[in-house]
Amino acid sequence: MITRDEAFELLKKYNKDMFHIRHALTVEAVMKWYANELGYADEAEHWGIVGLLHDIDFELYPDEHCLKAPELLRDGGVGDDIIHSVCSHGYGITVGNGVTIEVEPIHEMEKVLFAADELTGLIWAAALMRPSKSTKDMELKSLKKKYKSKGFAVGCSREVIERGADQLGWELDKLLTMTLQAMAATEDLISEEVTAEE
Repeated sequence: MITRDEAFELLKKYNKDMFHIRHALTVEAVMKWYANELGYADEAEHWGIVGLLHDIDFELYPDEHCLKAPELLRDGGVGDDIIHSVCSHGYGITVGNGVTIEVEPIHEMEKVLFAADELTGLIWAAALMRPSKSTKDMELKSLKKKYKSKGFAVGCSREVIERGADQLGWELDKLLTMTLQAMAATEDLISEEVTAEE
């Protein structure tokens, strides 16, 4: 199994933009938080590594997202279980060359990744609009208002987020609440890591 440090070096080999690195660190932290919350504490590191590597191919190959990932991950010594999990967050989504990703999220961890990935982007965009520039003082009511605003964070697909909640068997409010809690709980740690990389 690849270590966290090896996974981070592999991510940075293909991702130089701090926006993408911050997103990867955010999803890693959120995934570890979810692992602890949902009774998978002994797998938290694994959940985190999947979160860290989930967009490994996006910066260089946005039109082949989730299609180039297996090759990049295999070259980095990553096992098939992580490769499946990474590719499953693109399930049912059509990429630039008209190919639809067919790798289905099976494990609860893969369903959490599918549901929370887009949502972390939307929550972070909402946080940046706040005077505090933070998730720590954001309330669910405020997040829901941004979520429902069609013109806000248009790149974050509400359809994917809602499909993710459905796959988990959760109400949308539960997904919004927990992901916001996860981001608020891990925000300082992520900021430290981002600062260290800049």
